[in-house]
Amino acid sequence: MWREMTPRLLRYSPSPPLTFLPLLSKERAGERWCYGFTYIGLLIFIALMGIGLAGTGMVWDTQVRREKERELLFVGDQFRRAIGQYYELSPGGDKRFPQSLDDLLLDKRYPATQRYLRRVYRDPITGKAEWGFVKGPEDRIVGVYSLSEDAPLKQAGFPANYEDFEDKERYREWRFVYVSPAPPEQPRQPEPQLQELPQPGGTARNP
Repeated sequence: MWREMTPRLLRYSPSPPLTFLPLLSKERAGERWCYGFTYIGLLIFIALMGIGLAGTGMVWDTQVRREKERELLFVGDQFRRAIGQYYELSPGGDKRFPQSLDDLLLDKRYPATQRYLRRVYRDPITGKAEWGFVKGPEDRIVGVYSLSEDAPLKQAGFPANYEDFEDKERYREWRFVYVSPAPPEQPRQPEPQLQELPQPGGTARNP
């Protein structure tokens, strides 16, 4: 009896839902397509973010460099003014330029404390306290300049006394030099007119 029922049970056993297999495959394909689209979108987003950050970095770097240039113009002008004060305030009428930047911090030519700078500024471009010197009479300092070989961003629109900085290729070409003003010209005295003395036996003649 068991043997007779076995084929019947096998005959009525439920068959696998073959009709739903295509639907399942389509759903899985759709999920894969969604996942692929999301991955590509994520890559595009990352690329755009990278471009945006790179652009922001370039803008920030440009702003920092321009700020350093403004600071260099300020610091260089402070050195130029201090050198001029040291020269113009030379005691005894014997005007001389400083031998070093330390002379601008403390002028030892006077018994009392005399300062023209509060401190020796650092070069805003290099970040160092080292400067190039423009030498004048007796190998003394008449000006300073940056030691940087970088190309400046600023090429025009400089303040008064620094118009010659335009179109310079390197920062070291920005020379902050004190030029002593020329003494005022003395008015020319009129030349005396010569008169001929009267000759003996004759009359005097005016020129």
